[in-house]
Amino acid sequence: MKTPMMALICLSPLAVWAQSGSSTQIYGVLDAGVVSEHNCQGACPSTKLSPGVSTGSVLGVTGREPLNGDTAAIYRLEAGVRNDTGQSDENRLFGSQAYVGLDSRWGVLTLGRQYNLQYEALVNVADPFNGGTAGTATNLIGNGYKRYDNSIKYQSRPFHGVTGSAIYSFGESTFSSSRNRGYGAMIGYAGGMFNLRIAYQRKNNLIEAAGATAPVDLSARNTLVAANANLGPATVFAAYGINRGIGSSPWDQNNPIGALVLSSPSTRSHDQLVGISVPRGAATFMVSYIRKNDRTPANLDANQLAVGMTYALSRRTALYAAYAKIRSENGAPYTVGNFSEAGRGRSGINLGLRHAF
Repeated sequence: MKTPMMALICLSPLAVWAQSGSSTQIYGVLDAGVVSEHNCQGACPSTKLSPGVSTGSVLGVTGREPLNGDTAAIYRLEAGVRNDTGQSDENRLFGSQAYVGLDSRWGVLTLGRQYNLQYEALVNVADPFNGGTAGTATNLIGNGYKRYDNSIKYQSRPFHGVTGSAIYSFGESTFSSSRNRGYGAMIGYAGGMFNLRIAYQRKNNLIEAAGATAPVDLSARNTLVAANANLGPATVFAAYGINRGIGSSPWDQNNPIGALVLSSPSTRSHDQLVGISVPRGAATFMVSYIRKNDRTPANLDANQLAVGMTYALSRRTALYAAYAKIRSENGAPYTVGNFSEAGRGRSGINLGLRHAF
């Protein structure tokens, strides 16, 4: 499925149902920006139009049906759209999210393709760029997995500001049920000016041997402490992460920074993030600094400095701009990406527009 046409066909009957008074809602976000990449150390387009730069471009449908007592059935189908070409994102019809579940006073239980807890803690709590534009913290932090397939996810109700979540993703491999298995947990607190989460995730990813190629275990273990504090005139952000495994840090096996540079992952690292966002009228200004401290003999350290701003034209429409630069040591393979793309250069500039409906 290369285009979202089937999504439109599937959703059109639901639009009629929504108009009849049910809780079903159709929504979407369209986001596109001009991306300029530099310091690629190899061939790369210096300037291009990219989709989903600050947040993913999606077309979705969500709904709930009250059941007995205080329980409701819920669901969400969300199709990623590459609105620069009209193709489906990730070559999936509903690659962004697809789940069904139950919502009750005991919490929310959902099954399907969903965001994992470590990623949610990073972008929703610790990152002033919310995981988008050139300044996204995912350029250096996390294991690259935003979502888990075949997952069961539980989220508790807040109790005196404390919440907890757990997720389990079935591997469903014909060779081994544990090959692509993933799981994680989170405990958090939100109250007053403070928001704090501690999240852990383990993702198995074993690439089997093929011919003379040896098997590669890209499994990852990530622990993250994420926090922010709303001080009124500004919100300050901080994070500390511990990563283990070949796949525990952002890494592209295809070596996007050039064939003459050896691309290798960090198998043991610590991450630190500090940031701030300052709202001024319709504008919000963001700054963040990230330090990846590689703890292996290769010493693949990296630092990222990012600045950006958004300007709200209305409640649904905003302009944005961002710049980020990564300084790598000893051939560390990190690149400046955005919400939808990993990027190919060590610095990048974004200018774009997003609209929600």
